Amino acid sequence: MALSKLDNLYRQIILDHSSHPHHHGTLDQSSQQIELNNPTCGDVIHLELAIDDQGLIQDIAFHGHGCSISTASASMMTDAVIGKTLEQAKELSAAFSELVQGQEITLEDELGDASMLSGVAKFPARIKCATLAWKALDKAIANPTETKITEEIKHEE
Repeated sequence: MALSKLDNLYRQIILDHSSHPHHHGTLDQSSQQIELNNPTCGDVIHLELAIDDQGLIQDIAFHGHGCSISTASASMMTDAVIGKTLEQAKELSAAFSELVQGQEITLEDELGDASMLSGVAKFPARIKCATLAWKALDKAIANPTETKITEEIKHEE
């Protein structure tokens, strides 16, 4: 497939996730709720997780407002981590962060559609947009006993 056709396919998948996000909404029952705000651009995500006793992400949902990259990334993130353990989700989050910063990663296949956001590395101002949902997930993993977390991304993150 020619590079321009591949780029168009990637763009179409990103636009589809943005226009029709997966796992968008709220959960009937959640173990954790995380709200994360990016004051630089105004993107806000509210992430809900249902985690079982073994640390498995049984269900996940998000809502909020953000740009197309932020929304698409959140949709892709939910697809990538549902059914995973918290440790696996943490590894995927770290890999995604490296990917959008232009680094080579080994977990690209496990990221699913999220791997298509590798082009964000060419646009440093959009990295925070792409990583917002993943940072919210990281906050949930780092604070498993907190049921409700509300934070703002700091500029140095």
